[in-house]
Amino acid sequence: MRPSLPDLVIFDCDGVLVDSEVISNPLFVAHLNRAGFAITLEEANRDLIGRSMASCMALLAERFGKPLPEGFLDDLQVETFAALAERVEPVEGVIAAIDRIEAAGIATCVASSGEHAKMAVTLGRTGLIGRFEGRIFSATEVARGKPFPDLFLHAATRMGMAPAACVVVEDSEPGIRAAAAAGMRPLAYAGGTIARPEALAAAGGTLFRRMAELPALLGL
Repeated sequence: MRPSLPDLVIFDCDGVLVDSEVISNPLFVAHLNRAGFAITLEEANRDLIGRSMASCMALLAERFGKPLPEGFLDDLQVETFAALAERVEPVEGVIAAIDRIEAAGIATCVASSGEHAKMAVTLGRTGLIGRFEGRIFSATEVARGKPFPDLFLHAATRMGMAPAACVVVEDSEPGIRAAAAAGMRPLAYAGGTIARPEALAAAGGTLFRRMAELPALLGL
């Protein structure tokens, strides 16, 4: 039996709409290492993916017993935004999936742990920003980021939709947990190069590995 169609599909941004994490995460780790925070790329992908920068900073400060140095985020942002503006691409198959979803009359929006400035770069370069104009929401707009449900509930409220009528497309464990906590159906995209399918499934996500599969998972 096909699932009933949702009223709203909420897309995460990094790793779901744009293939940005393979660019930004190594830069983040390199900056952390230079600042004296010994963390590997594997550890960063495991522990920091899907979280807001504020949440990452708090987690790192707790783990290492010291805050990040002054100016760290400014320097990181300059290098990261430049790299993304030059290299980021859409996730394979996502534009065709969005086309089919919207053609069926299902509303869409973006809800990301990233800041609006970062999404302006990534969605701008990939040509997706116009698709979601006025429907892009950031964890900077709520008190608590993922894995708390605040961001997805905020997005649903702004879109005028009931949480139970929403589906969330995510690629991180905190994002899947946030969707489930919000009372929304979480779909876990596990086709990215840094995906952790076991963790996504354990968090309650329905796994899929190609964006071409997404419309059928929505009941189309």
